[in-house]
Amino acid sequence: MTVRVGFLHSLLRKDEKFLIEEFRSRSDVELIMLDDRKLIFDLETKPDVDVVVERSINHSRALHALKLYESIGVRCVNRSEVSRICGDKIETSVALASHNVPQPEVRVAFTEQSALDAIEEIGYPVVLKPAVGSWGRLLSKVNDRDAAETVLEHKTILGSYHHSIFYIQKYVQKAGRDIRSFVVGDDCIAAIYRSSEHWITNTARGAVASKCEITNDIAEISLNAAKAVGGGVVAVDLFETPEGLQVNEVNYTMEFKNSIDTTGVNIPAKMADYVISEAKR
Repeated sequence: MTVRVGFLHSLLRKDEKFLIEEFRSRSDVELIMLDDRKLIFDLETKPDVDVVVERSINHSRALHALKLYESIGVRCVNRSEVSRICGDKIETSVALASHNVPQPEVRVAFTEQSALDAIEEIGYPVVLKPAVGSWGRLLSKVNDRDAAETVLEHKTILGSYHHSIFYIQKYVQKAGRDIRSFVVGDDCIAAIYRSSEHWITNTARGAVASKCEITNDIAEISLNAAKAVGGGVVAVDLFETPEGLQVNEVNYTMEFKNSIDTTGVNIPAKMADYVISEAKR
């Protein structure tokens, strides 16, 4: 039986190219490219695919395309619900809290003054993050009241919707590294350390990846975090703290190009196996 896999994409990065190569290497898969820059939905026509795998860079396009596909009966990896939760840090924090998954202390505020009060309630330093965003962009480490007042004023004057919601996270001393684990279905398949002299340890910002052995604690918190946001194929960013591991973020269109050779795990093959199994459910 041939599985028709719809590949929802925009720009094709190395991650997407690795995954495309994996799908095309399989004799039982027909890959159908779905460029989100060209798609038109009429709310009725079902594409001739068995499953859609989402690899769009643009969060809004991904979220709405997945919702539209699901509305006409197409199974998607990941589901639109996972996209919705993971694409918003507030939604993610709520999901983690509701499933008792450890995370750094968080406050959410809607005005400049209430945000300042929230920051001082947590205590310096804190990290201000946009509720929607990725790749470690627009993060601010706030060390004192002067810095807080300056950053909050700048965000307020910028005036956009995203800058009018203040997501405030207690700064975690992480000794120059964090952990990214990869979850596919019910398995934590791999993990890396991301090390940097900068306090932001995203590989997109220059952090160096090295292999991290999956301990029972890493596997347990990663799987619990994945379950909290709805499961599927996700990457979980973890902090090592004196109180144990804490979840920083959960990513639903995970990047893995720096982690295949580093971990020795064929991550795109694991992803492809899962997508095909979902198509056959």
